[in-house]
Amino acid sequence: MTIRTARFLGDGRIAVEPAELPAPKPGEVVVRVLRCALCGSDLRLWRAGAAQVPGHEIVGTVDAPGHPLRGRRVLVYIPVYCGECALCRAGDPQLCERLTDLIGWQRPGGYAEALVVPERNLILVPDDIPTDLAPLLLDTIGTAAHAVRLARRVVAAGPAAVLGAGPLGLGCVITLRHLGFDPVFCAEPAPRRAALAMELGAQPLAVGTADRRFPLVVEASGNLTARAQGLEATAPQGVFVVLGENSAPWTIEPTPRLRRKDFFVLRSFYFPLHEVDDNVALLRRARSDYARLVDGRAALEDLGALFARFASGDLIKPEVAFE
Repeated sequence: MTIRTARFLGDGRIAVEPAELPAPKPGEVVVRVLRCALCGSDLRLWRAGAAQVPGHEIVGTVDAPGHPLRGRRVLVYIPVYCGECALCRAGDPQLCERLTDLIGWQRPGGYAEALVVPERNLILVPDDIPTDLAPLLLDTIGTAAHAVRLARRVVAAGPAAVLGAGPLGLGCVITLRHLGFDPVFCAEPAPRRAALAMELGAQPLAVGTADRRFPLVVEASGNLTARAQGLEATAPQGVFVVLGENSAPWTIEPTPRLRRKDFFVLRSFYFPLHEVDDNVALLRRARSDYARLVDGRAALEDLGALFARFASGDLIKPEVAFE
């Protein structure tokens, strides 16, 4: 089967090219992509190029004759997990001991008309969830909510701060407010994104300052300066969550304020499948807030222009649409 795919060539260049879709192996199915949302982590591939077709926030339909989910809308869970190791059996397939591939990273992803997906990586989309909002259940809600749930093992409620108001940071603002944290503050240098955070219920926090301390601080930008601010702004016995992605080495400077307090540093990756129902409930509860994040749509041929607007901060959570 020949499909259209987006190849990331580096330096912000994207070429739409035909490619042959490989035949599914046993235990795999073809998913026809309906939408694939852009993610901030994809900007690294947009700039540097990618060996595989990127795109990892995917909703599509199953195209497999005779399959019980044929024609149904599904999300694509990106860790290609084994299902057999101790962590998979414990319900944490995102932490699979044998995990080597992520769909959209080491395996072809959703900036294409179709892709091959392991059956165990299909998440059924409830009928009442609109197609354009379904991808939010992955990173924007799933990743954010999992991090907050982990932090709640230490800090159950109270004030919280989010550093960065990109799609993940804004998802954290909404999620925190609906999981019992109040007030929620947000630091963001881009005026439009900062304004949206305030409209979603956050209170402003000056960028770069650590004058105030919070029981929970979520760093959602990947910016190393923001991480330094977040460490300082974490209250004694509080939790600092490292959620934003950055491939550069991160050095923690042992300032007196850090040396003289007890606190927790928490790193969270993606989400376990057993949280999907709770994430769907979050989307239903705060649907109007989450819907404000989806603010752009383009065909595959216009993906380059869509990425340019996304990289400039003009768009929050745009999507490639194949309908």
